[in-house]
Amino acid sequence: MGDLIVTCTSMHSRNRRAGILIGQGKTPREAMEEVGAVVEGYFAAESIHQLSERVGVEMPISRCAYEVLYQGKQIRGVVAELMTRAKKDELLETAWL
Repeated sequence: MGDLIVTCTSMHSRNRRAGILIGQGKTPREAMEEVGAVVEGYFAAESIHQLSERVGVEMPISRCAYEVLYQGKQIRGVVAELMTRAKKDELLETAWL
């Protein structure tokens, strides 16, 4: 739980610092170079995307993070996609329930 809180709130978090830099317009590579250490969230985004594709679970927020980090999509565009997607009952579609 402590790691989650630090990641979300502390500027000592490498993931948060990288995210802020990307939000300010730097590329993921530039952000990671500026942070100067491993940014685990960058690599986790790819693993999560691959796993969700393999098991057929829709994860729109994770997909958008992947698209920004690995496909160069613009943040404003993916946020607009998330905010305008159709509402649906996501629990009924979960494969593992």
